[in-house]
Amino acid sequence: MKWPDAQTVERALREWAQALAEQHSSVVRVGYIGSYATGEWGVGSDVDVVLIIAQSDLPFEQRAAAWDTTSLPVPVDLLVYTLDEWQNLPRDSRFAQVVEREARWVWER
Repeated sequence: MKWPDAQTVERALREWAQALAEQHSSVVRVGYIGSYATGEWGVGSDVDVVLIIAQSDLPFEQRAAAWDTTSLPVPVDLLVYTLDEWQNLPRDSRFAQVVEREARWVWER
């Protein structure tokens, strides 16, 4: 079985992020973590995308559904944070440590 490699996924993410930012001025930063960021991806891996936006009226758990990721070559686990939430994320949390260690940022305003 053939599955997109890390280069293919990162290139697609860069293109997706650029197009997203052109359509939505609220996009602040786009990156990814997880198996594609660490090089441990394999057949069936998804890409864990972190999208930071200026603001949102939607609750955190509903935000991902508002963004179309169907152009990306693998399934996506999309985490959408507002800039305020991102800046106030406890830096000693496990998630913040994972982001600090793994994140590959593909687009920034």
